[in-house]
Amino acid sequence: MIKKIILVALLLTNYVLKAQITEINTYKYLVVEEKFDFLKKSDQYKTSSLTKFLLKKNGFQVFLENEKLPEEIIKNKCKSLSISVQDESNMLTVKSKIIFKDCYGKIVFSTDVGKSKQKEYPKAYQEAIRKAYNTISEDLQYSNNEKKLNKTVEKVAPIEIENDATVVKLPAQKGKKLVQENLNTTTTLYAQPKLNGFQLINTKPEVVFTILKTNVEKVYIISNRNGILYQNKDNWVAEYYDKGVIIQEFYQIKF
Repeated sequence: MIKKIILVALLLTNYVLKAQITEINTYKYLVVEEKFDFLKKSDQYKTSSLTKFLLKKNGFQVFLENEKLPEEIIKNKCKSLSISVQDESNMLTVKSKIIFKDCYGKIVFSTDVGKSKQKEYPKAYQEAIRKAYNTISEDLQYSNNEKKLNKTVEKVAPIEIENDATVVKLPAQKGKKLVQENLNTTTTLYAQPKLNGFQLINTKPEVVFTILKTNVEKVYIISNRNGILYQNKDNWVAEYYDKGVIIQEFYQIKF
């Protein structure tokens, strides 16, 4: 019962995160505050410049507050999100979070806390901001970014693998789960480490799932699907939604 509650909670967390990311991806512009509240000077320690530099990697058009802004933002501030860094430091550790706010001041997204134990403030704040940025899902990408729209199945470098057993997908029945079952054994996937998790590849090789670590042992969030991956006895079970139907698939995974 407890396990089911944990899985439901994880699914709900994943749905909320997906909804937040989807909302952000509709914005074309991000405007970074030139002076964060916890600092005395504009762009002190290059914190604003660094934040702008990092977020540009996600395909957004990013500006500092004191830069010349596009006419579209000047006419309608709600076309952009305001970006700030929140300081949660203590005596021993510098801690930073990147905050996304809409034109009404509502927080629509925030990163996890990035931490640094560097003794020099410039290095400490820059390291903490970088670590906070690194917790952002790779799904965070301006939705009209040409790179994202043209994205196809990701290919990865070949690796040595074993032969997989044949897998049969049963046809969907109304009111029932669509379950992928095996004739002999489960399909084998191979884990390649990524930031905060792994990408799981098949024999082609193609990326089947991108999974993120959670605080629950042997339970992962499937970031490229609305679902979770967890271990059940000798198998790993992937559960996710496809067109309103829960799909359940079973795998052997080589970590």
